[in-house]
Amino acid sequence: MANHRDERPLSELVTGLVADISGLFRKEIDLAKTEASEKLDRAIGSLETLLIGLVFAIAAIGLLLGAVVKGLAAFLVAQGMTVANAETLSAAIVGLVVALLSWIMVSRGLSTLRGSSLRLDRTAASLQRDVTVVKRRVQ
Repeated sequence: MANHRDERPLSELVTGLVADISGLFRKEIDLAKTEASEKLDRAIGSLETLLIGLVFAIAAIGLLLGAVVKGLAAFLVAQGMTVANAETLSAAIVGLVVALLSWIMVSRGLSTLRGSSLRLDRTAASLQRDVTVVKRRVQ
């Protein structure tokens, strides 16, 4: 192996090294931006699919609830109730049950969001310990 000695001055070598390192960092940042953009595009596409699925799910729930109302009305008619009264009563019953279920779920969700569930207790305690340690070292 031949011993090749570079005769360039040290300042030129350091300048070249800095230029190479900054170019490398720029390329890494460009790669990270490209990758993040691709991931974001994929996430947006997935979110669009999810939202379309939710719209269909809401429509399906509406249809199923309509079927429950019709079925309950048919049952009430079979029990001797008039058609108009059976349809009205069955719609009211199903509506109240759905309203009760939604109220329970909303209340549970709000109670979870309230209170201490959003506080970062461990992080706050850790930061407080760090402040205490820094104060001791500064004194």
